[in-house]
Amino acid sequence: MKLKTWILTCLLVLLFAQSSKAGEVLSVDIFGPGQSKVNILVLPARGPGGPGSSALAKSFSENVQSDISYLPFLRLAYMNEILGGDPSKGLKADDIDFKPLQLGRIDLVMTVGGQGQEIEARVYETYTRKLLLGKSYSQVDESGVPLVADRFAAQLMRVLTGKSGFFDSTLAFSKRVNGGKELFTGSALGRGITQITNDGGFNVSPSWSKDGRYVAYTNISDKGHRLGIWDRGKRISRLRKFGGNVAISPTFTPDGSIAISLSINGHPDIYLLDADMNPGKPLAPSWAISVSPSFDLSGRKMVFCSGRLGGPQIFLLNRDSGVVDRITYEGNYNTRPSLSPDGRFVVFARLTGDGHRIFLRDLVANQERQISFGPGNDEDPSFDPDGYFVSFASSRNGGTKIFVTTRYGDPAKQIPTGAGDAMAPAWGVAPALN
Repeated sequence: MKLKTWILTCLLVLLFAQSSKAGEVLSVDIFGPGQSKVNILVLPARGPGGPGSSALAKSFSENVQSDISYLPFLRLAYMNEILGGDPSKGLKADDIDFKPLQLGRIDLVMTVGGQGQEIEARVYETYTRKLLLGKSYSQVDESGVPLVADRFAAQLMRVLTGKSGFFDSTLAFSKRVNGGKELFTGSALGRGITQITNDGGFNVSPSWSKDGRYVAYTNISDKGHRLGIWDRGKRISRLRKFGGNVAISPTFTPDGSIAISLSINGHPDIYLLDADMNPGKPLAPSWAISVSPSFDLSGRKMVFCSGRLGGPQIFLLNRDSGVVDRITYEGNYNTRPSLSPDGRFVVFARLTGDGHRIFLRDLVANQERQISFGPGNDEDPSFDPDGYFVSFASSRNGGTKIFVTTRYGDPAKQIPTGAGDAMAPAWGVAPALN
């Protein structure tokens, strides 16, 4: 095997190491400091008459390239980097002169073709001429091109990394509606934005169940605080009132229970609700306010925000031992933690001299780093199902919109959510793309 091929193979393994156990989350870091990106070139879309003659294929190609731009371990190369221009005569390996691509240090090359309502797309590894992914789609119209492109991008990410949580996921978030806030859902690429609640008042702090069917949230209105649960299957919401004045930051545990901050005893503590939605004992009792629980996939670790030592800080509860450890020491105002599925990383918002910023704490390495950099305020971080991407709300462009970065602090990209402010994103799973 050529040296270049070996290097590429090693890099792709490092990107997202596949787990040896079913259901286990990512275990190897990707795109670390000094690590090169994989260069991918998308060749001009072709139709029966040659390059550029199929509008459908061209639209598909543009959408795939837009999707790829969200993956920081891939770099979109340009045709002017290739000596002699387009080295292809068709879509298959025998139609491509790979030598100029190798000289241009292109690792992957993608061909796209279309005729009528059919689209073909292939991705080759340039140094072995190996076909990594090849798909054809039929009965595609212009309105369906973006979704087909998303499906192809998800499959490409899965081939390269073994994971595709970014594409196989869904977001729930709050938007301003008629003077209040309602909940909306959409893909991580901003497709299919749909309003899912119409409760009136302010719907905030959404949280997905592990299977992606339910969203728990808080409704704040003249009736007080109420727990809301939206059912994706039935497309309905139910509201429940509790004793006390506070019922905020509900969060699903991996086994389908709900943890919520309630003021049953006069100050907010975090309680686990039983099957009848009745609270048990506080999970991490304290005299101070405790809110914003977040769990790992095992359900045995819970991070949360508490003022038990003064200003709001982030703490970690080991539910097996009952031990609570403080995990943030810098800054006087740290809030809204989100725990990665593997329980290793915590992202949270910190008030700095430049406004709120997103920070990440590595609980294994005991290190902390900033991963968002404004301007404006960056708040409400949420891990994706793979624990690699992080969504958050930011006022950097005026108003409040949702952005996505990675746990390494790659340049943030805005997720389209339509007109109006959008905030408090929560990431959950969606039906897998085939």
